[in-house]
Amino acid sequence: MRAPVWYRLLVGALLLWAALSAYACVTQLMAGAGAAADPADHALLAALPGWYWLDYAVASLGLLVGALALLLRRRLAVPALTVSLVAALIQFGWLFAMTDLLARRGAGTLFFPLLILLVGAVALQLAHLAARRGWIG
Repeated sequence: MRAPVWYRLLVGALLLWAALSAYACVTQLMAGAGAAADPADHALLAALPGWYWLDYAVASLGLLVGALALLLRRRLAVPALTVSLVAALIQFGWLFAMTDLLARRGAGTLFFPLLILLVGAVALQLAHLAARRGWIG
């Protein structure tokens, strides 16, 4: 069954978002703490545990794989997007619970992480809808 145009457009936008996410992840992993201009941000990035960076990569890669799977009409999208969303929840949950970032930067710091989580949740719901309607298989 062919998916509707709105679905294909949404998948295209998701794929672009996922590619930008993967690019940001790779760039940040390569730059490390040296990319931070603010000394407090530099200290924060330098102190992040190794698993945090692995979790970030899993979240970004899972999103990219999930978006590609939706484009290629593969059911792999559902587990990939689930893993991605769980990894992002762990990443941001730990970051805000275990560091002083929120206290230093204020509530505005939450905007982009919440946007990322929202996109991840919408992508996962889109994958479930596509599976139910037979658009992926």
